[in-house]
Amino acid sequence: MPRTMVLSLDDLVQDQATRVVIDDVPIAVVLDSEGVVHAIGDTCSHGQISLSEGFVEGDTLECWAHGSAFSLCTGKPQNLPAYEPVPVYVVEVEDGNVYIDPTVTKEIES
Repeated sequence: MPRTMVLSLDDLVQDQATRVVIDDVPIAVVLDSEGVVHAIGDTCSHGQISLSEGFVEGDTLECWAHGSAFSLCTGKPQNLPAYEPVPVYVVEVEDGNVYIDPTVTKEIES
């Protein structure tokens, strides 16, 4: 699947997650405080909770239900109860638009 334009950069609020769905793949998109756009799986690996309803703190997105925080860069949980990572997607920003291909995830080293 080719990359998909999911929203305009202007649609993002700094340090707040926005939920998008591409071909039934829910993704949380975050514009961090340094101006970098991140895209991670929107479903907490601990429970079926939307991460985009959680809280952005630094370089993490915290699940509002149980408090597990996930790295925006690696998808790895930073604390319990989650112990499995969420996927991290490659983001491209071009001409003020945000593009994501939900079939392409970043390779994260252990």
